Amino acid sequence: MEKVVIMGAGPAGLSAGYHLAKNALNVTLLEADRQVGGISKTIKYKNYYFDLGGHRFFTKFEEVDRLWKEVLGEAFRNTPRLSRIYYNNRFFNYPLTPVNALSGVGIADTAAILLSYLKARMFPYEREETFEQWVSNRFGKKLYSIFFKTYTEKVWGIPCSEIQAEWAAQRIKGLSLSTAIRNALFKPKNTNIKTLIDQFNYPVYGPGMMYNEMSRRIERMGGIINLNSRVTRVNHENSVIKSIEYVDGNGHTFKEEGDHFISSIPLTELIGILHPAPGKEVAGAAQSLSYRSIITVDVIVNRREVFPDNWIYIHSPEVKLGRIQNFKNWSAQMVPDPDKTSLGLEYFCTENDNLWNMADYELFRLASSEIEKIRICKASEIEDYTVVRVPKAYPVYAMGYQRHIAVIREYLKSFVNLHLVGRYGLFKYNNMDHSVMTGLCAAKKIMGESHALDTWDINTDEEYQEEKREDGGSGREELQPVRLLGKQA
Repeated sequence: MEKVVIMGAGPAGLSAGYHLAKNALNVTLLEADRQVGGISKTIKYKNYYFDLGGHRFFTKFEEVDRLWKEVLGEAFRNTPRLSRIYYNNRFFNYPLTPVNALSGVGIADTAAILLSYLKARMFPYEREETFEQWVSNRFGKKLYSIFFKTYTEKVWGIPCSEIQAEWAAQRIKGLSLSTAIRNALFKPKNTNIKTLIDQFNYPVYGPGMMYNEMSRRIERMGGIINLNSRVTRVNHENSVIKSIEYVDGNGHTFKEEGDHFISSIPLTELIGILHPAPGKEVAGAAQSLSYRSIITVDVIVNRREVFPDNWIYIHSPEVKLGRIQNFKNWSAQMVPDPDKTSLGLEYFCTENDNLWNMADYELFRLASSEIEKIRICKASEIEDYTVVRVPKAYPVYAMGYQRHIAVIREYLKSFVNLHLVGRYGLFKYNNMDHSVMTGLCAAKKIMGESHALDTWDINTDEEYQEEKREDGGSGREELQPVRLLGKQA
């Protein structure tokens, strides 16, 4: 029986392991954390359940949908979606609607938005290489500065002029200010026009419930999952991965041999632990890539209701806070006391920057003061908190990153038994279902299914991933609000 070693037990690694174990292959998963799920795990604190960012389960892949339903069954429930944007002391519908948006920004800014849009139509950027250029050409500089710039720069930590236009193109395909207004006011004639998804599936105890159950099933089918096991070396010879070495929680080193290897660990880390090491060009390309991390300050509020949304995006530049999750509105079971509310306060940062290195109590003081400042609740109403740091949560699409990926990809494809999956492994801003699909496709390739998609080719179309077609197709979004006037923007 062939043996498959999987590095990482997030959605991609677990989905690969589940499919392989289900088909009677010998599977071992190695996970550096003390629990499975990766960024989609759920944190339990005093019987409260906290998601690390709000992970909706919604997909256009029927195979992924079947897998999720197979694993959780009735515990996988339909949830209504409501979200808003907080900007300039006001809450805006998300997606924005004409009356709400224009009344919120005021007459002067409305006029400035329209004039700025006309100017962009008359004198557009000739080249659309950056996020700023791409969005400004379609919406004008004024609207870009109000509803795109601040939040986007909070998320990525770099100016929008240094973010690849590809990021915008994947989220805002085929839309401009004029078409957004037209589609908001008049029913589109084209039956394939996409409309906003206002419901999604969600496990009753958060996304970790899905992946905890998936790991249990893998073990029941004979697979092995080793937690607290960080891969430290990948040994190869003549374009074949021979073995990996890992360190357990007690500092002991082990070696694991196999016939096939799947990696969902950060691409930059994989390049750094290959032995023999790659050449300078490949190593340099890996060092040129960066990830963005997040910190969640999860708080328990002594109030039955705080706001009606599942989550709120914080666009206001006067606070560092990026997004707020209201877990009670994702699933009531995540909050054990109906008279309390639990919130996830999200901060985007980079590993080892000032925010990342701030003590937990200082982070709590910052978060509690900021949600009071924007009138979510009073700091005195918060009765408890816990802090979670998530390293390398989002690959950064900085200018030139594609050149570096091309160098790395060309090198890694020479290994005949190595398969890359997931957001980390492929350095792609995959949504959860994309990651699951990469895991399934890698498993199928190993099993000899030649028609299975190359994992690099999943999530390559410039189509926004939280839209559904009236003919039944669909997708989903996880992080960034770039939708406008009832449509994706």
